[in-house]
Amino acid sequence: MSAIQSQDSTLLSFIAAVKADFEKSLRILTETNTLSATRTFQAYVRVPNQKLVVALTPPDLWKGETEARAVVGTFEGEIVHGAAAAGRQGSRYAPIFEANTDVHVVIHVHTPYLGGWASSHRVLPILYAAAQRHTLAREIPVYVDRRPGEPAFINDAIRTNPHTPAILEANGGATFWGQSIIEVSKFILNLEEGAYFQGVAEYLGGSKEFGPGVLDQQWSMGFVKKQDSAA
Repeated sequence: MSAIQSQDSTLLSFIAAVKADFEKSLRILTETNTLSATRTFQAYVRVPNQKLVVALTPPDLWKGETEARAVVGTFEGEIVHGAAAAGRQGSRYAPIFEANTDVHVVIHVHTPYLGGWASSHRVLPILYAAAQRHTLAREIPVYVDRRPGEPAFINDAIRTNPHTPAILEANGGATFWGQSIIEVSKFILNLEEGAYFQGVAEYLGGSKEFGPGVLDQQWSMGFVKKQDSAA
């Protein structure tokens, strides 16, 4: 039974808003064939000013569900709203939220071509202009040794390079993080497209480094321009 009372309108409104963003992103990523057939797409959203996380998962089509499921849990994993679902609710990525105050959403996703790179255990260099436009990181690291745990690996990756936006999960999918479900989902689409093009390029001798001026051009169109406008 939910511990969130109906009078807590601010939190309930927040849940409704992130659920709407999740369902929009799920629809677009499905329609663009970005998601794999299993539609593994899980979002974990920090509740502002509280140690709570909204965990969102797609509707189970095998059960005839039509709406995404939203569960609210504490960083310790206690469910305070909604029914239990996969992903350990708030505790799964709590160490990332605790260590990185500027991370507001973490998304775990399975996509065909990022999944291919993940299975190869190869770091993914970002050599697709449309993806590079949105991050100053030049590569996506791959998480192979699972013994320390995924959150620890992600925190280490962020400490090594604060601009790192995602990791590949060896023999699995990928995990992304950022400011909002919509922003992160747009980058998932772009990076999956880049992984596809770079995979095709493997048959033609491999993707090459950007030519002169490309990085400055792309960053002025995307990441750097956005950062400047927010300053």
